[in-house]
This record gives sequence, structure tokens and C-alpha cells, in this order.
Amino acid sequence: MHNKYDLIAIGDVVIDAFIKLSVGTVTTDPKTKEMTLSMPFGDKIPYESLKVVPAVGNASNVAVGLARLGFKTAMLAGVGDDYYGQQIIDYYKQQNVATELVKVNPGIPTNYHFVLNYGAERTILVKHEDFKYHPIDVVDDVTWVYFSSIGEHALDVHDKLADHLEAHPNINMGFNPGTFQMKLGAQRLKRIYARTHVLFVNREEAQHILGVQDRDLKDEFAGLHKLGPKIIAITDGPDAAYASDGTNQWKMTPYPDPKPPISRTGAGDAFSTGFMAALMSGLTVEQALQWGPIESMSVVQAIGAQTNLLSKTALLDYLAKAPATYKPTRL
Repeated sequence: MHNKYDLIAIGDVVIDAFIKLSVGTVTTDPKTKEMTLSMPFGDKIPYESLKVVPAVGNASNVAVGLARLGFKTAMLAGVGDDYYGQQIIDYYKQQNVATELVKVNPGIPTNYHFVLNYGAERTILVKHEDFKYHPIDVVDDVTWVYFSSIGEHALDVHDKLADHLEAHPNINMGFNPGTFQMKLGAQRLKRIYARTHVLFVNREEAQHILGVQDRDLKDEFAGLHKLGPKIIAITDGPDAAYASDGTNQWKMTPYPDPKPPISRTGAGDAFSTGFMAALMSGLTVEQALQWGPIESMSVVQAIGAQTNLLSKTALLDYLAKAPATYKPTRL
């Protein structure tokens, strides 16, 4: 098994229905900065468009993104024994993502989420089914694992993965904690953090994991490194991305947008894809910081987290055409 793949991605996979709203009001709380979308209730509301995208989810987006860049990837996930589950498997085959570790669960529906797009932002209605997965030891001695969002029912997957990583110290893991994994807390997942090679979080998630309100990046990096990750990448929306290897820290500005973004869904996973691809190619953290934002820039130019994921030729072409200022700076 382990000779077959460059990376095995582990996490939940879903079908996303993107509904582009044309009617609504967005208000921002002046204190918390939380945004609320309101629309008339008990009414018929016209919407602009519907786009159904199979096989999305944080880990799945990265598996597909890395396959487009020429890596051999497999997805370890659960689907239902239904039309949508088959659609996901067929899509993976088209995208050159191996499906032998996708477990079909009889009598359970495939995860189906609704993404309400309004402007460049979105709200997602989610439901994770209680799937069974292939046993974690099928991961064997693969060089890279990418672990992200998985449903609340899958607590044992975390413990089994920690056991496997501890028994196979040469496996490198990229970890991007999902909503449920954030809720579990750093203490419950300390064995996972301890075996993480590269951690991907945004600024808010970094503070949440550490249980702090402190906006000081150096403190965030120090706190997260204490949990165990060797490399940490922190994204700050469309403003910047940062990375630390435990000794040095860098800031990276975004790659210039050719046009205003259409949808930010998948920007974080696209960043992880580019960053992981650089590390998997034996490049430095500084180079990984240049690859990540190129994938993000491309993905936000279309609806769907995978639509504009790049080939390696396209990524390197963008890199060659980057402005001279497109370089990480030391913090």
C-alpha cells in the first residue's frame, strides 16, 4: 500500500449545493464583528443560481488539489450507498484520486451540504452522517497524511490515527482541524498535535486552540509549537499568510487577484494544497509560502472549492510571472 501513494487524505467528504442568493441583508455586530444574514421568512425568495459540486470537504479538496499537481493521492472517507455516494466515487476516478479507501455505508445517506453564497462570503448548512471507515492501519507507511474535518461520531479515528502515527514515526502529517476537532480542544487531541508535521489554521482558529484573545503572532506561533507541530501556517483571510518553522517566522502577502474574487469558499484548502505540494516536492517553508497563495488566488476566481485548482505547469507559470515583491519577509 505505502509505495502506491504520495499522500492519503483522511476526513469527511460531502456534496455541496451552492445556492447564490440575490435577496438578503448582511449586518455586522459592531462589538463581536459577527455577521448575520437575514432574508424574508414565510416568503418565496428568488435565487440567482445553483451549482452542485461532488466530493468536497477539507481533506477531499486537498486530495484533489494535489492530484491535479501530479501527486498520487488516495482518500480515506465514508459515503452512503446511494446515488450521491456513487457520484463522489466516479468524480474521484476522473480526478485521479484513488477510491479503494472510500468505504460505502449501506443504509446511510451521503453527506449533503447547502452553501448559501451572498456576495463573496458564505454560510454553510451542514450535517455529518455516522459513517464507518476503513481501519486506519490501511495507511501503512505512506510518506504523507493530510487530516482534516471529520464528524463528531469519528472520535475513535483520532485515537487510532495517533496510535498509527506513533508506531510509524516516518509519516509526515498535515493537520487542519475542523469545527468538531476545534471543539474537542487541544488537550483531547494532544497526541495528534504532537505528531503533526505542518499545522494549517487561520488567526481565529489559532486563538481558539490556545484559548487566548491575544492577537500577537509571535505568541500564537510559540503556543502552537508547544503542542508539537514542526511547521505552522497561519492564514489571515485575504490580508496575508504567515509561517513558522520553530526558528524563523515569515509573512507573505497574497498573490495579486486578476479580478475581484467571486467566492472565497475553499481558499484555505487551496492554500494548504499549494503549501503541502511545495513541502512534498522537497522545497523550503519560504517557497511553500509562495505556492500556497497562488492556489488560493486561483480558487476564489470561481464557484466551488476545486473548480480552479491548478496543474503544476499553471502554478509554476504564475510563480514565474509574480511581481518581484512576491516574496516572504521575516517577521
